[in-house]
Amino acid sequence: MLNKTFAYRLELMMFAVIAIIMILIGRMAYLQIYKGEYYDRQAEGNRTRYTTILAPRGIIYDCNGEELVNNKPGFMISLTRIGETYKPEVIERLAKLLKMPEAAILKIIDKNKGSYEPVRLVSNASPEIVTKIEENLRDLPGVMVEVQPVRNYVNERLAVHALGYVGEISQYEIDNGLYKGLKAGSIIGKFGLERFYDNLLRGTDGSYREEVDVSGRVVKIMDKVPPKAGHGLVLTIDARMQRVAEMAADKELKKLGARGCAIIAMDPRTGEIKALVSRPNFDPNWFVNGISEKNWQAINNDSFDPMTDKVIAGQYPPGSTFKIVTGTAALEEKKVTPDELIFDSGRHKLIDMRNANGEALGWIDFKKALSASDNVYFYEMGNRLGIDLIDKYAAKFGFGAKTGIDLDGEAEGLIANPKYKMKVFDEDWFLGDTFNAAIGQGFNLATPIQVADMLSAVANDGKRFKPFLVKKILNDDGSIFKNFKPKLLGNLPVSQENLMLIQAGLKAVTQEGGTAADLGALPVAVAGKTGTAENPHGRDHGWFIAYAPADKPTLVVVCIVEQGGYGSVASVPIVKSILEYAFGQNKQTQGG
Repeated sequence: MLNKTFAYRLELMMFAVIAIIMILIGRMAYLQIYKGEYYDRQAEGNRTRYTTILAPRGIIYDCNGEELVNNKPGFMISLTRIGETYKPEVIERLAKLLKMPEAAILKIIDKNKGSYEPVRLVSNASPEIVTKIEENLRDLPGVMVEVQPVRNYVNERLAVHALGYVGEISQYEIDNGLYKGLKAGSIIGKFGLERFYDNLLRGTDGSYREEVDVSGRVVKIMDKVPPKAGHGLVLTIDARMQRVAEMAADKELKKLGARGCAIIAMDPRTGEIKALVSRPNFDPNWFVNGISEKNWQAINNDSFDPMTDKVIAGQYPPGSTFKIVTGTAALEEKKVTPDELIFDSGRHKLIDMRNANGEALGWIDFKKALSASDNVYFYEMGNRLGIDLIDKYAAKFGFGAKTGIDLDGEAEGLIANPKYKMKVFDEDWFLGDTFNAAIGQGFNLATPIQVADMLSAVANDGKRFKPFLVKKILNDDGSIFKNFKPKLLGNLPVSQENLMLIQAGLKAVTQEGGTAADLGALPVAVAGKTGTAENPHGRDHGWFIAYAPADKPTLVVVCIVEQGGYGSVASVPIVKSILEYAFGQNKQTQGG
């Protein structure tokens, strides 16, 4: 009996020993196989340090080779762990020297947890801070001062809504895999061309590996992979014309007491954008190093939305500029002849809808109605056409659809139609709605780029080209990586005879008796159209659209001033300044 007891205990001990041995073997396997790479990196991290060398982003040039965006050397303050941790005393000293809360430093460190690369705390440190850090480096083990490229917007606010800006990748963008292979601290394009062409502009980062001692001081550089600069962009934008347009806009806005506007200048023969202005604007350099609370509040609290590119995302009633569409439809569908006289008594005979300021022009034909922007005449065109035909021609001219310009955030606008009214307002469509649609009011919404696209097609004898901002993409050695050629979207389904009638009416706008007769004194003949868009939130918006020379157009200019009143007052002076520059009168290089 005693022997059986001892044998039982011996078996228990044997099983316990086997279990312990298996646990130890399993633990060793876990450490050596499953976690081996992790601990190897830790051991290596105690002896060596990997540091990323940021690649310079590609340079952005205007069409004449002027640098609009480049890179300048900047000092970055970085912190690397010593052993397994970031020393608390170092973080405390750094916080004082950088005038940065310890909590902010710890937050940045937390965003980079799991990485053995230095954590970048300041992207573009001032010379004062760099000097303080350098003087105290002996007491700041793990702190590094690196020279890295910093994005520089040479002319500050110039063309900001086209160029865009860069900033650090957000945690949201990392978590949602929007940028593969990037980590916290990476610089990406956030807006404009910087965002649209980010994968080309960004380039490929380099790296180097250093051997360090226990204090984190560099013993030697072990190997180095140089960075590869990003591709450059050559734009269609003419910086000199851009300056003229911005100066003219700022001058007129100040005079009117207005704050918002959008301007686009475009070559109708190709779709090349020569100038793009949106007001109000902002300095993209604010975002490069992380925008300050003061600047962010200034942008965020501005009701006129400085961050919105109004050229592609601003949606406005097109007003009388839409009469080009209505007039074309009426001529094509033979609802009117060019010579037919229609009596304008100041109001339409079917509904009490009137001209602006109660004007009455008497018997008028198509050309006179378009040049004088007569509402009653175009109410009658709406009556004869009906909303379905108006909608059909609006779509043919490109309304209600994105143009496809190489910028993110383009809006589609809206073509007025009964389905929309029923869906949104649960109301039937009335004749008055058709009348409003015929003169570009009511539910119609258009972006300035859509209006420019429409006018370009008219100016170019019906050919529609896709608007674009980039002519060439360059390799880092300056050779051409890719050329962009004009892309023909199609031809307007309008006869040349009727296009010539529209063109004649637009030429008459800038002649005696037209709504923009002031432009008759320019060195070249100009065709154009004024427009005033009703605004329920304040003064009306003022449109003016034009192309020149009238017989062989090379430039289309579209301008809308938010709450500027009549287009003939608010927008004509701005367009006139641009045309004066473009066609020789007072042509000179402007300052930035």
